[in-house]
Amino acid sequence: MNDYAIFVKKFYIKSGIDLNLYKEAQMKRRMVALREKKGYASFLEYLKAMDTDRQLYEEFLDRMTINVSEFYRNPIRWQQLEEDILPHLIRSSQGKLRVWSAACSTGEEPYSLAMLLSKHLAPSQFSIMATDLDDVVIEKAKQGKYHERALIDLPEEFQKRYFTRRGDDYYISDEIKQLVTFKKHNLLADVYERNFDLIVCRNVLIYFTEEAKEKVYTSFQRALRPGGMLFVGGTEQIFQPKRYGYAIKQSFFYEKIDG
Repeated sequence: MNDYAIFVKKFYIKSGIDLNLYKEAQMKRRMVALREKKGYASFLEYLKAMDTDRQLYEEFLDRMTINVSEFYRNPIRWQQLEEDILPHLIRSSQGKLRVWSAACSTGEEPYSLAMLLSKHLAPSQFSIMATDLDDVVIEKAKQGKYHERALIDLPEEFQKRYFTRRGDDYYISDEIKQLVTFKKHNLLADVYERNFDLIVCRNVLIYFTEEAKEKVYTSFQRALRPGGMLFVGGTEQIFQPKRYGYAIKQSFFYEKIDG
């Protein structure tokens, strides 16, 4: 067993994160670059250092989980969500609309959802859960502090209403922050909550193996209520959605079709 394979096995014991479920070529390339940048000759030496240096370990997690996000990423999809998908979900919901932003990174996506939903519903009419496996990015998300570039696609009405500029940074309002509940969650290992009306998981599954994708698609389907929707990223169309219990509602939006 080579150095990397042993590292993957030991890292799973340490973290509960199975790197075998990520595409090896992409993952290994990032890991090698970071290991060499930090000056470690082998992955096992790198892991040993992580055991005594929490910051090094958290930096590794941050690099591994590809934390790149913006508000209203791919605006046309958000327009589809607002004009076509959301009215359908509101009509068919059995009460409070339950939304899950999975692999939420630094919070741009769940806060975008909070702003959009606030435009159409009272706070008492919906809830948003946002999850990620990285404690560091969850804490950044809770702070609600962003660079101007993260807001480039955000509608101007939301920028003016919900953000305060201080120097080069933009701070999201407490009004929006209090609408999102952040939790730690590993899509590939942890139990999924149930009865969501909408699950948003974008630009994450492209890094998973086919085996891992199938597991997540199936778990999302079970987590949705009948008629609920899964919203995925622009490079993550689901081939043969019926196999997982979905029907295509629109491009990148999949409706749960069985109980």
